[in-house]
Parts: sequence; C-alpha cells; structure tokens
Amino acid sequence: MPALLLWWPISRIIATAVRTTRYFEEQVLRKRSYIEREWCERIVASPLKREIQPDGRIRYWGIVPELGGRVLRVVTLQGETIHNAFPDRDFKLP
Repeated sequence: MPALLLWWPISRIIATAVRTTRYFEEQVLRKRSYIEREWCERIVASPLKREIQPDGRIRYWGIVPELGGRVLRVVTLQGETIHNAFPDRDFKLP
C-alpha cells in the first residue's frame, strides 16, 4: 500500500496533512472561490514573511503567480491549522 503513495501527486499528499478550520472551509472558500487550498499550503510552507499576532495566530504572506502575482495573506491557528486567506493589497516587502 505505501508504494501507491509514490504515484500520487505531491499536492494530494500535502492536502491530507494540512488541517483547516470549519470557518475556512465554509466561509473563506465560499466567499473567495478563486482561492485554492494548495496556494495556502504553499505559502505556509515557504512564506515571504511570517508574523505572530498578539492572540497567537500566525500570518504568512506569499506571492501567488496563478493570481496574477498578487500577494495572499494566510492566517493559521498555532501555525498548523489554516483559518483565513485573502489577497493583501497593502503588503510591502521589508
């Protein structure tokens, strides 16, 4: 059975490992249907910038070529559960 995993696309393997909140699934992806879960996973794995909020949530920013090179902000709970994502017009590189 593990040998079969070698044939799966890597995005499928990653998608099963990343958790999301009910809010993300039912509200964020519904309201912003152009956002793809894979983009969020990619940004969390390799962000341009990472910042911890006072409430413990972690913000990640990354460029999404499929979104015309726009910057997407992804917010996680404790760095492991994706909770929110949206294009960030005000992001400036440090």
